[in-house]
This record gives sequence, C-alpha cells and structure tokens, in this order.
Amino acid sequence: MTSAAARTALDLTADLPVPALEDLYRDLHRHPELSLREHRTAAALGGRLRAAGYETAEGVGGTGVAALLRNGEGPTVLLRADMDALPVTEETGLPYASEHDGVMHACGHDLHVTWLTGAAEALAAGRDTWSGTLLVVGQPAEETGEGAALMVGDGLYERFPRPDVLLGQHAAPGPVGLYAHSPGLIMSASTDIDIVVHGRGGHGSRPESTVDPVVTAAYLVTRLQTVVSREIAAREPAVLTVGRIEAGTRHNIIPAEARVELNIRTQSDEVRDRMIAAIRRIAAGECASAGCPREPDVTVGNTFPVTVNDPETDHRVAAVHGRVFGAGTILDPGPAMGSEDFARLAEHEGGRLPYSYWFVTSTPADVWDAAPGTDLMEKFAAVPGNHSPHFAPDLSTVVPGVRTLVSGALAYLVH
Repeated sequence: MTSAAARTALDLTADLPVPALEDLYRDLHRHPELSLREHRTAAALGGRLRAAGYETAEGVGGTGVAALLRNGEGPTVLLRADMDALPVTEETGLPYASEHDGVMHACGHDLHVTWLTGAAEALAAGRDTWSGTLLVVGQPAEETGEGAALMVGDGLYERFPRPDVLLGQHAAPGPVGLYAHSPGLIMSASTDIDIVVHGRGGHGSRPESTVDPVVTAAYLVTRLQTVVSREIAAREPAVLTVGRIEAGTRHNIIPAEARVELNIRTQSDEVRDRMIAAIRRIAAGECASAGCPREPDVTVGNTFPVTVNDPETDHRVAAVHGRVFGAGTILDPGPAMGSEDFARLAEHEGGRLPYSYWFVTSTPADVWDAAPGTDLMEKFAAVPGNHSPHFAPDLSTVVPGVRTLVSGALAYLVH
C-alpha cells in the first residue's frame, strides 16, 4: 500500500506547474495579512480550489477556507495550511519582500498555502488514481491560537464531512530535504500570561511618596526566572519567556502601573498548572513586598494545546514519505517547544481524531553551509528560524512540500 501511494504521488507531482506555484508564493509573501485579516490570501486560495473542481466555502470561522472534493468510496482526509502572517518588519532583502510595513510572513505560512494549493490541484487532476473524499482547509489565525477553534465552532464539520484523518505540516529551519516526524508528542503547549503591577504614581523627585511599579516589575521579571530553574524538575521540559514590559510616559514621572507579558511552554497540563500557580504566587509576593496598594492582576490569555501525533497515523505517513524521498530523509527530532493550534481541528465530542503533523526543512543551501557549527543542531541554532525577520525558505522546497501532502493523502486514498 505504501509503495502504491508513493508511486502514485510521484506520478501526480511529476509535472507540477512549478513557475506558477513559485509566483503564487512570491505574491503571498509580498502581501502578508495578520490573523483574521487574511482576506486576500483566502480569496487567492479559494479561487484556485474552486477552479480545480472543489466545492468551496470562504469566511468559515471568520476568514477560513474549506473546500471539498468527493471522489467515490473511501475515507475523508483533511489537508490543512495556516494563512496568517506576523507583526514583524522584514529584513530578508528579497526582491519579493513584504510590501506591508511591519507585517511579514516570518513563519512560512505563505509557503504552506502554496504547498496546499499545489497538492489540492494535483490530487484533483489525478482523481482517477484514488478514491475517497478530500477536505482542504485554509486556516486563519494560527499565530493567535484562535483559527482552528473558530472554524470548528463555525460548523466546519456540520457543513463538511468530519475527516477520518487530518494531515498538516510546517516549514522549519534545516538543510533542504529532511522531513521530521515524531509518532507522539511533537509540539508543546503554549500559554500567554499578562500581569499588571499596581503602584502609586508621582513625581520622580519624590519617590518616597510613591510605590514604584517599575522597580517591582523588574524584581518580578528576575524572580520569574526561578520558576523553571527551581520549581520544575529537570526531566520536565519547560520554558518561561518575558516578552514585553511596559510602563511610564516620561523620564521624571513614576507611573501608577506596569505591565509584564510572558509566555510559558510546557509538555503536560500538570507542569503548566504548576507554573501558572507559581507565577501568581511570585507576582503577589513581590507586590506585597513593595507595598503596592492592591494585588496584581494576573490574566491567563491565549493557550495552544499540545500537538500529539497518533502513532499509527504518523508511522503510516512517515513510511510513504520515506519511499517518496528516499533513505535518510526521515528523522525523529523529538518534541519541539514550539506550539500549534492544529490539534483543535481534531477535537470532537467522542475524543480526538487521528492526525499526523510533520516538519519540512527549508533553509537555503548557501545559508546552511555558511552557518557556524559542525553538526546539525549547532547549525540549526545559527540559521534564521521561524519568526525571525530574516526567515526566508528556499523556493526549492515548493515541489517537495507539495509531494509530502499528496503522498500523505494517498497513503489513505489509494486502495
């Protein structure tokens, strides 16, 4: 079955319209759109899917796209790409760099949409080689963790068939030609937390009449570094990052409040809950120590679930990828600390639908070769990664990224 799916995938992708797909990618990269504003991107994807013969709906969950191709008896396979960009100012120097100030496809979602478009078109053109149903999803707002839940909440699986298996992938740093699969936990949970420290403002010349929230926030940031190092066991992966501190308006004004924004990454609910409890305790303690007039506000914000591949599904997809791309191309790097909301597409009343989610390496060869380091992980840490203003996937990944989706789908649709 794996061999037949691989052969069929190679046949269906042998004559891909590579220049047209590269043009689509460049166009999407030039015109990035932030979460839930992906109108132009959704229209481009929806138009291509409609032209390929899919029953297509736009505006699902806000700006999402869902498209269906029924092709006889067989399972329903969902293929997904996320569409949103980031509030990052591009510094790649590419001739097709972002034309929108302060907005950039710094995470590869433009490449994801290109891959999905090429795969959907190839599978539609070769529908005489497989049977079943394809559900193609262009998801908004992955970066904010909202999009998958919004699409499901907007009746995705009432308006379209519920899938038997879900497939997704992500561009990642690394030498072109590797496909990272982990048959289990592959991405971590992520939780945003906002803290407001309440002080008593006043003139900078009379600090004794104030309670300075800036000083308290500074102590708080330092003390928060002990949550992972002193409260979480070394065997438990966890990360705490303070991403933003904001306070004050002028040099000589002690403000009335300071804001601290942080993010935690965990691989279990138990560690997440312990970290949140520690953050609340430390924030309350520092504010009490400083004599703040009231307790701090601690608000838990956007949360991404863990991404846990169904082992049987991931083994099946990894096996067909190995046949398509050859020996030595499949690796298991273990779980990453990055996060995704893809798993929310798999949630339903009876439990969780099986899925496979993997990475496609995309660093240009000259960038990879020039990076310092002697082994894979040293170079991996040195090249521009996702969310970097220098992140620029190699266009040579357009074809293999299409093939991963096509072959993954055919692992279920070739009987």
